[in-house]
Amino acid sequence: MKQNIYSKDIILVLVTTFFYMSSPMLVTPLITGFTESIGASAAVMGFVGGLMNLCSLFCRPLAGNLADKLSKYKLSFIGAAFMTIACIGYILAPNEAVVVVSRIINGVGFACCSVCMATWMSNMLPKDKIGSGMGFYGTMNALAMAVAPAIGVSVYQRFGYRTAFCIALAFSIAIIIVIQFIKDKGEPESLQVERKTEDANITSSKLYTARKKPRLRIVEAKVLPVAFIIMLFAIPYCATQSFLVTYAEVRGLNVTVSMFFPSYAVVLIVLRLTLRRFFDKLPFHVFLLAGCISELTAIVLLTVMQNNITMLLASVFLAGGYGVMSSVCQSTAILLADKEKRGIANSTYYIGVDLGMTLGPMIGGALYGGVDIRWFYPLLAVTMPLAGLVYLVAGKGLKGS
Repeated sequence: MKQNIYSKDIILVLVTTFFYMSSPMLVTPLITGFTESIGASAAVMGFVGGLMNLCSLFCRPLAGNLADKLSKYKLSFIGAAFMTIACIGYILAPNEAVVVVSRIINGVGFACCSVCMATWMSNMLPKDKIGSGMGFYGTMNALAMAVAPAIGVSVYQRFGYRTAFCIALAFSIAIIIVIQFIKDKGEPESLQVERKTEDANITSSKLYTARKKPRLRIVEAKVLPVAFIIMLFAIPYCATQSFLVTYAEVRGLNVTVSMFFPSYAVVLIVLRLTLRRFFDKLPFHVFLLAGCISELTAIVLLTVMQNNITMLLASVFLAGGYGVMSSVCQSTAILLADKEKRGIANSTYYIGVDLGMTLGPMIGGALYGGVDIRWFYPLLAVTMPLAGLVYLVAGKGLKGS
């Protein structure tokens, strides 16, 4: 059922999106320190920090297939239940083994919710409003990524880790509560076709065709170039997320690093709200060119950074690069796929995001340990020409989007 972009169901999906993203984002900046506080080694701390995203990466193909075969309500409920169990695990964890298991459970739940919510949202939108609608969706993600870590750190500093995890638990439970009020349960296209054919009393051979189950798909091939492009945009961002503090300390810079990501989030929200109408009108290559220029500018500014003004300008341009392109790539992934394949299309897009989130810190660590710190950002800049190369190689399918 197509919806007005400001309908009750869409607003409720956006609210649920904020909650599903807030729960793990609140935990992320705290989990390594918490693991250390219960006796874990440095190696285990790092493993625990990246385990949820690693688990999500491997779960996404299954979650994408399920999003095309189950109602979005059911899959969201399952994902939220897993996230709730994970948060309870954090709160009660007596040792690092329980934290590891909880991170795996959290990764499964996060993969289900992220793919499902994006597919649910896109299926409610008119085709000519997918760009602007998914821009709102990305805005809720950005808001959660800005607000939740700040809440988590603040509660931890005042009351401790386990109390902070209780807030994450509340976010997960809120998902289950809010989806009860969404009227459109997001039934898969195959089930809708089956019901229509039964209502029309068509021949048994046609009914068999409508009921025939599609094979399991790992990725949506049409979306792979988009996934590679967003991966390349994510690598400098995630390397910055992991190493900006260390980078500033090693270079002896007098900057307030804690201002960088709140500034990034605020600018990103403004950009997504300002550009939402253009997401439906301008072709992909326009955003790609502007995104590459913007992210390269951010990299140059971080290379020459000496004060807070330069750092904040870098956050603005990074929001114009990775931040805007994440919305553009997701809406493009949805439009490239048939409606009944939007679940696996979203899954393929998120695989690119997960790879960027995994490779960014790894590449950043290799650069930090292997080259002069002054070459840290110039070497990361190679990702932008590579993104352009992927676009050129992708062919007419992506160039016509």
